[in-house]
Amino acid sequence: MTTSVQLQRAQKRFDLWDVNGDGQIDRADWDAEAQRILQAFGEAPGTPAARALTNAYLGMWAFFADKAGIDEQTGALTPEQFNHIAEEHIFENGGAGFGRVVKPTIQAIVELVDVDGDGQVNPAEFKSWMDAIGVQDMNPLEAFAQIDANGDGQLSVDELVQAVRAYHMGDIDVPLLGR
Repeated sequence: MTTSVQLQRAQKRFDLWDVNGDGQIDRADWDAEAQRILQAFGEAPGTPAARALTNAYLGMWAFFADKAGIDEQTGALTPEQFNHIAEEHIFENGGAGFGRVVKPTIQAIVELVDVDGDGQVNPAEFKSWMDAIGVQDMNPLEAFAQIDANGDGQLSVDELVQAVRAYHMGDIDVPLLGR
């Protein structure tokens, strides 16, 4: 059963991705969100890292468009369609399909923030991530500790993917894909 916290977070995510504020989300909204994140990280358009993030965001869009049965290029999702897909693919079935779709996005953000090149996110890099996506109302070290499941002081891509789902499930309060 979907809780009110889960529904609120799904609505918050919809609102975040409705970049132009027209009450629906489409391919242009997802592309604009990717470009906003790239700009926040100071990443130039056209670099391999920029292409990876843009492709990952558009891959998430393609997942939602496919599940809604709409054209990926010209279609748009209503809040009701988005919430139905979120409920079915994030909350109810263990999130496996959504996890596969989110992983490229998380991997692309890790590539942007991983200044030491070890493929993981340390606390300083995590703070840069939170700053870039506009999260200002939480302590980055406390948020990091919530996500660091194995306590090794680093966040792996898999830990971060699990954290995205945990956030949407209402289990943690760290919004990794944006304020």
